[in-house]
Amino acid sequence: MTTWKRNAAALGMLALLAGCGGSDDDDTPASPAPAPVASRPMELTILHINDHHSNLDSKKKDLKLKNAAGTRVTVNADVGGFPRVTAAFKALAAQSPNVLKLHAGDATTGTLYFNRAGDPGEADAALMNTVCFDAMTLGNHEFDKGDSGLKRFIGFLHAGACQTPVLSANVTFAAGSALNPSRAPGMVKPSIVVQRDGQPIGLVGLTIANKTQQSSSPDPGTLFSDETAAAQQQIDALRAQGVNKIVVMSHIGYDYDKQIIPKLSGVDVVVGGDSHTLLGPAALTTYGVGSPAGPYPTELRNKDGKLVCLVQAWEYSQVVGELKVSFDANGDVTACAGTPHVLVGNTYTIGGVAPGAADQTAIAADVTASGLLRVQAPDAQAASVLQPFKTKVDAFSASLVASVPQELCSRRVPGGPGSRDYGRSSVACNTLGNVSLHGGDIQQLVAQAYLEVANANYGGADISLQSGGGVRVPLVGNVTAANVIEVVPFGNMLWRLDVTGAEVKSMLEDGMQAVYGPGGSTGPYPYAGGLRWDVNAALAEGSRVINVEVRDNASGNWQPLDLNRTYKLFVLSFNATGGDGYKTLANVPAARRQDIGVLDADVLQTYIDAQAKDPVSGLPVLNLLPISLYSTKTYSE
Repeated sequence: MTTWKRNAAALGMLALLAGCGGSDDDDTPASPAPAPVASRPMELTILHINDHHSNLDSKKKDLKLKNAAGTRVTVNADVGGFPRVTAAFKALAAQSPNVLKLHAGDATTGTLYFNRAGDPGEADAALMNTVCFDAMTLGNHEFDKGDSGLKRFIGFLHAGACQTPVLSANVTFAAGSALNPSRAPGMVKPSIVVQRDGQPIGLVGLTIANKTQQSSSPDPGTLFSDETAAAQQQIDALRAQGVNKIVVMSHIGYDYDKQIIPKLSGVDVVVGGDSHTLLGPAALTTYGVGSPAGPYPTELRNKDGKLVCLVQAWEYSQVVGELKVSFDANGDVTACAGTPHVLVGNTYTIGGVAPGAADQTAIAADVTASGLLRVQAPDAQAASVLQPFKTKVDAFSASLVASVPQELCSRRVPGGPGSRDYGRSSVACNTLGNVSLHGGDIQQLVAQAYLEVANANYGGADISLQSGGGVRVPLVGNVTAANVIEVVPFGNMLWRLDVTGAEVKSMLEDGMQAVYGPGGSTGPYPYAGGLRWDVNAALAEGSRVINVEVRDNASGNWQPLDLNRTYKLFVLSFNATGGDGYKTLANVPAARRQDIGVLDADVLQTYIDAQAKDPVSGLPVLNLLPISLYSTKTYSE
């Protein structure tokens, strides 16, 4: 082992001993740093990922690479996967003396590895421990199973030798939370100090506040404070202790990062997440990787007018970011540069066929010339750790459960070309145009499934509700059990609430405000079974939904919503407790709510099983619903 590697190992141990914090309270500053040392120039390498969302396997992806004739052609390659992430971290870390390995949040939720391969998050933690991150910040999806679920995940993360510090400066855990400092001291810290080259570096964690509060499932009373204020408080405390190099690990999104960096004094680097943003040169588009939203790194100025380096590493275990930062003797950034390494295998196909020798040579040369595509063999140890989880997932995933002859398009929000969610639908779906008029087919089908299964098996319902962002993928062709879980991957239970017509109208307006109000996002847009309305998104809060109608289950006739009548609403526990901004539902008293105790994906599977079967395959057939059942009758903005 080289001398610098021995030093890095020793410094890593010092970093754990020097970790500061130990409380979840926003008022608790970072604990004392090591004794001050003379600051001197430093070259720091930050390796980072974010938003891997339980994507532990590699995936096939079409790239645009040059063949022997020099023409860019569609080449299918194996991309990403956590064993490649682990290998890339090891290889890149071996090339630099002062390295930080950071995860900027949303490790969990999104594939069967999260909830069908052991306890939720167990597989993610096991693979993260093959990297042994220096720190992780909490993303909103870390709260999808409540505070107790997050504590279990951190327990898995701390089961081995790594003991990765988990950070969030702006969370305060409720008195009754499993993560309250009285029960779990130091399990989530606001910030820590690590040592590199004998110098202290402060790491501060941030979690997106409103989104986590509204669209995840933190315990009641667990609160998230203003991100800018919380970050500044920790930065000030660290700098007061002589720490002059500050990295904020920020799970708040690329655009929000760009807003708050100019408001922060003392910040040097922001390693971001949440928005799944691809950063890098235009060549990422040329090579078919994706469309970058900005340069890697993005250079900004903080409140002091000093250089700040902002990075993010896309999504789903496909990119490992490598950021090189130069600090002067004052701890100020003088330069930053880096590469978003897109991890690929070295086996390619063109039109499903392996390329000839000349094309293979040309493709390999083009990959090398890209400077972005990194041929990376999976790490053998990480692959071995993954295998028992993969066996469980494969066993569950294999069975076919349905056939979908025409694509059930995904779209959270209606609207034509240029509207906020237009790009989510496939080209074929946009060409047909129904999603622009009425919203996503798959979102509507899920809402209808809840209603029909409630009436068949769970005591009945008049209406159902599903927010658009809770339905994640379209369906077409043969559908497996895995695909069904991927449609509704969050593991919510169904509840039945008794609500008045007035509360129904208010519920719909809550959803619209969460989309079109200040800071709104597409996820809360309401889809309903047995309920339909007209939308004018341009109108003021409280008046965007008009002509609300309810379908009579017995006759099938549509009737105006009766504001004084009580309706039975079948709805996810997430929305029933105020998730996605549905505050009206959160205020429904306990006497009018009942936990039915059935999982959303199981309800969807029950609906699928009840559909007419294809006479040849014997599989249930999922067809588009009649337009009359779509909850958005008309849409304008």
